[in-house]
Amino acid sequence: ASADIAIENFKVGGLSRLGLGWEQLRTLNPRLIMASVTGFGQDGPRAKEAGYDYMIQAMSGIMSLTGEPESQGGQPMKMGVAFADIFTGLYGVIAIQSALLRRQQTGEGAFLDLSLYDSMLGVLANQAQNYLASGTSPTRMGNAHPNLVPYQPFACRDGQLVIACGNDRQFGALCQVLGLEPLPTWADSPGRLKDRLNLIQALEAKTATWTKAQLQEALKQQSVPCGPIHSVAEALGDAQALHRQMLVQLGGVDYVRSPLMMDGQVQFADRPAPALGQHTDEVLSELKLD
Repeated sequence: ASADIAIENFKVGGLSRLGLGWEQLRTLNPRLIMASVTGFGQDGPRAKEAGYDYMIQAMSGIMSLTGEPESQGGQPMKMGVAFADIFTGLYGVIAIQSALLRRQQTGEGAFLDLSLYDSMLGVLANQAQNYLASGTSPTRMGNAHPNLVPYQPFACRDGQLVIACGNDRQFGALCQVLGLEPLPTWADSPGRLKDRLNLIQALEAKTATWTKAQLQEALKQQSVPCGPIHSVAEALGDAQALHRQMLVQLGGVDYVRSPLMMDGQVQFADRPAPALGQHTDEVLSELKLD
């Protein structure tokens, strides 16, 4: 009755059968903001179906864009983390914040209908627009970028280095570092896209003579974005991650903190996640129950 926000991820109608649905709760508390997370949303032909991250990645088109090209025998691949779950949670936070702002203005609560499927369609981003603008459905390109070249890993003497040129200046600087005389057709992004194969082959012939560290340092001096492909351990141990205090310890347990910073201060909880059964034990103790 006094809550500001309720968040739930039951299947559609599940809480209503328990007397805790939106219609019941809004009668109890008209200022309540209720966020409901489901696989497919509150209505539509799939509304009553369960939804899990993996299947949503498949159905949303995300997997059709992830992995090596079909022409090379590549299979559609899911992300290495629960992509749909995480993005829907982030969209949920944005929706809740918006509802809180509206409530300040109107005094009214809100019901927020959040769908894993909707969220994944939303993060198709430029790939969805590529299809809508051209009528051609994008396909898997491995580590290449559909709209930028060069923008992928390149083989060096001791491994791979990702080089990401987002504009003509960066591409020119890359050619200068590598000692590559660019063809006139590579002068702008459309030309590089059309001659992608020849351009990549020319670049790879040059990068193969460098070590990763040498090439990264040379490109950094010319402000050409690049970086190694880290393992999780290497990423968490990188000097930048350590400087930014991305790892914190609470209650003797190591965590990756929230990436948010406010006024130069890192933001993270002041207490750790509860131990297994901790809250249950505390409630039973207060009620003097076994």
